[in-house]
Amino acid sequence: MSASSLVIEQSQAGRVSRAQKHDVVAATPRSAVHLPLWVSSLLALVAGALLGLAFQPWAIWFTAPLGVALLCWLTRQPTARRAAWSGFLAGLVMMAMTVSWEYVVGWWMPLLLVPFLALWTLLTGVVQHFAQRLRGWPLWAAAAWTLAEALGSRLPFGGFGWSRLAFTTLDQPTGGWLWVIGAAGTGWLVALTGTLLLAVCDSLAELRKPGADSRAPHPLRRGLAAVLGIAVIFAGGAVLGRMPGPVTSHGSVSIAVVQGDVDGSAGPHSMGYARSVTDNHLSETIMAMARARTGLDPMPDFVLWPENSTDMDPNSDAETGDLIATAQQIAGRPVFVGAVTDGPGADGRQTTGLWWTMQGETDRYAKRNAVPFGEFTPMKSLVFALVPMAKEVGRQTVPGTKPGVVNGVLNDGRTLRVGDIICYELAFDSTVYDTVRHGAQVITVQSNNSTYTGTAQPRQQFAITRVRAMEMRRDIVIATTNSLSGVVDGHGKVIAQSTEATAYSRTFTVPLSSGITPAMTVGPLVEVVASVLAGLAAVVGFFLGRGARRGDADEDSAA
Repeated sequence: MSASSLVIEQSQAGRVSRAQKHDVVAATPRSAVHLPLWVSSLLALVAGALLGLAFQPWAIWFTAPLGVALLCWLTRQPTARRAAWSGFLAGLVMMAMTVSWEYVVGWWMPLLLVPFLALWTLLTGVVQHFAQRLRGWPLWAAAAWTLAEALGSRLPFGGFGWSRLAFTTLDQPTGGWLWVIGAAGTGWLVALTGTLLLAVCDSLAELRKPGADSRAPHPLRRGLAAVLGIAVIFAGGAVLGRMPGPVTSHGSVSIAVVQGDVDGSAGPHSMGYARSVTDNHLSETIMAMARARTGLDPMPDFVLWPENSTDMDPNSDAETGDLIATAQQIAGRPVFVGAVTDGPGADGRQTTGLWWTMQGETDRYAKRNAVPFGEFTPMKSLVFALVPMAKEVGRQTVPGTKPGVVNGVLNDGRTLRVGDIICYELAFDSTVYDTVRHGAQVITVQSNNSTYTGTAQPRQQFAITRVRAMEMRRDIVIATTNSLSGVVDGHGKVIAQSTEATAYSRTFTVPLSSGITPAMTVGPLVEVVASVLAGLAAVVGFFLGRGARRGDADEDSAA
């Protein structure tokens, strides 16, 4: 044997050995996606549009997995930079379609908010680019969405987790998983459906190629496994959606929902004169009690007013206190008032739910998740200098620190544990879950969407409310100033819903419930595990790529 032949054999043996080590974690090799920049950019915009269409007001739920699949395919482009660009463009369109209603606050808000939120989709693209180099890549690529949503719901300034994949799962089989694995887990399943669809497409493409890799599982088997995975997601959700869950009912409570309407139109000044809003809710309370006393509705145990039904602290403003006391006397039962209260501090305020009886306020809950640039201004000195209009926020909202459960004493002496979720808080898992974790018997939502009247925001929030009802398997009673009030049952079914920009009052009887669904525990656990695995997959995939390139360079040198 010649020396040159020996060198070639040793080189080939080393190459086989490195390939075997590589195959332990590496996925079956797939061709990189080579597209002109303008084509990949156009397709990324299409992916973003598909994702956006899954949310309200369109609610075409099946477009979400299609958008996930298309974006995941685009992240196979040769460089992470191109994958990041595709993710960013998709995020721009998705977020423009879902949160551009912020323009009513100021024309500059969407221009700042949409590109910033698109950075989380950029992160998704980068993580998927590296994670697809590993075996089991559909799992890790789906987890990239969980990681981005987890970070976006917390950073910066408390996060803005409004456009999460789980919020597209109403009225479709995947939503049945909500009470078991929570919003975080169900969002991962939506993303997994998309990555499995891409895996099916990969298998079909490989079947048409001659000379498939003999070391890889047959593409038909991989494709069938992906189809089976999608079938399990849908079938499992359909079965779970019909199950009652571990929540039990014991008695009931009747709640008068009051939507007083506001003076003015959409925009930051839509609340008009603060006292007129309180007057409107007093008037509609009279209507609610008239309906009850004439037998059209049940007699309520308490009256539910929305967030911002008074923007003046009834404990320090005598006229506002008198208006609420009058409403309570006319009703003859407690009023759960949504109020802006003074302090802590001279420049501070809190958005609160006040339990108001003949004795005045007896208990309260203070909103824990305030809206950045809407209820408080981060980095005030810098922001005020750059955007003077931001000063219209006025006094800064100080977040509450206690779980949203109020102990309300009823006329018959019972103490009712009322879970309270105030508007924007619906987007935050831990705040919502804390209501039932701390023993809430009935769940209420107090909200003020008047600023966004006529936009998609009220419908998006109502959809999130339905998702939360499905997670907790609890009825939710909603009062808004002039948007979409009503009741949603524990399966997400809309029992009643008001019309925007009108006054409305009805009394609803809902069960008093106890018990906690697995989602309250499993959901946060899935979020942590999926996020960690996505991060690890990205790191391992990054080094696999470097190792493969270094190995190829060494072999070329040896040859």
